[in-house]
Amino acid sequence: MPRPRKLRFVQGHPIVDAFVPNRMPPRGREEVLLPVEGLEAIRLSDFQGLDQETAARMMNISRQTFGRVLAEARAIVADALVMGKVLKIEGGHFDLPPRGRRRRRGWSGGR
Repeated sequence: MPRPRKLRFVQGHPIVDAFVPNRMPPRGREEVLLPVEGLEAIRLSDFQGLDQETAARMMNISRQTFGRVLAEARAIVADALVMGKVLKIEGGHFDLPPRGRRRRRGWSGGR
């Protein structure tokens, strides 16, 4: 039985949900899907300039998983840009991080 997948934290929902090439006829447009956690990985790494270790912690995933999510997201965006495809941002396996309470890790020694 495979290990259950951890929810990946994103800081918020995307501002837009699609990018459409402006010189494409309405019919015959190919679409590619970018999961919300893929957009978050691009935002943290490429837009904010965070290192992968820090960004992975923010998304509640391992550094290796973050690197894989980022590589997959970059490939999807590159395909859409180079091939003139519609880029839709939707779906994925994510949640917003808890606000206001601290996450406890391990034993606190009775506190």
